[in-house]
Amino acid sequence: MTRLTLLGTGGGRFATVTQERATGGVYLEDGVSLHEDPGPGSLVIMRRARLDPMRTDGILVSHCHPDHYTDAEVLLEAMTNGTHTRRGYLAASRSVLEGTGTIGPAISAYHQAAVDEVRMLEPGDEMEIGHVKVLATPADHSDPTTVGFRIATTNGDVGYVPDTSLHEDVIEANRGVRVLIVPLTRPLRARIDHHLCTEDAAVLIEGVQPDVAVLNHLGLKILREDPLMQADWISKKSGVPAVVGEDLMRIRMAEHINIKGPGEGQRHGDRGRRRGRRGGGMRNGSDQPRPGGPQGGGQQAVPPQVFPSQGEGSPSQDQS
Repeated sequence: MTRLTLLGTGGGRFATVTQERATGGVYLEDGVSLHEDPGPGSLVIMRRARLDPMRTDGILVSHCHPDHYTDAEVLLEAMTNGTHTRRGYLAASRSVLEGTGTIGPAISAYHQAAVDEVRMLEPGDEMEIGHVKVLATPADHSDPTTVGFRIATTNGDVGYVPDTSLHEDVIEANRGVRVLIVPLTRPLRARIDHHLCTEDAAVLIEGVQPDVAVLNHLGLKILREDPLMQADWISKKSGVPAVVGEDLMRIRMAEHINIKGPGEGQRHGDRGRRRGRRGGGMRNGSDQPRPGGPQGGGQQAVPPQVFPSQGEGSPSQDQS
């Protein structure tokens, strides 16, 4: 089984400084453990999720903005046993590792030297961490070196979209993924440069056609304007189930995709042409996250839901 844990579903500067949602990134386990975009509070929420940062195998950072990188150095120290054991992978944009213009670098040469391999990624670059393959995908963001990550697991691909405006290259790079993690920063009729609003997210998701889209990186404005309504709008426009991410939500990929928040769970049908073999995902933490934590911005327990795979009919329940 492949497992994703949302260590934070807030994004943007104001959601970050208020911590109405946590900003700890996404943690993937599939025999190896990868931490994507470890922003402020990552270490704290990992403890709540019962995930051991010393068992992380790789850290991926999409770009050099604080809500995506601030805990990277301390997590690198955990991964390398306090820098005493040279191990693990660090993969990031040029701005994070070297700096570009007035941006970065975000990770010191000292911490970069502690890991076994450092990769500076540009769109189209590929790397392997154990049996997991990582493809750097394009983005259109104010940090011009921003990259996303398409991760090939034993149970299908996961598309991690970074901060970006809507662009055909982003759609094309993520086609065929089973789970698409989408940074929904702004609500309907509130578009800003270099980020996705609800209308843009619907176009992106419709183009990619994943089995399920998980809405992440929620900005303060969207948290104040009912994320569940935005998800319902996206689902109807795109024809793809869109789920509002919650702090400590778990996404399990096997024959089916099962999503469990701090309360209940959801099950999503499998798409046969993308079915992977059942994986022996490493159990880094418990299957049931602890309840509690930041509950602002409309966060609530996920009701039980079952979505069929694409082409098998309409969802049995609306996201709203």
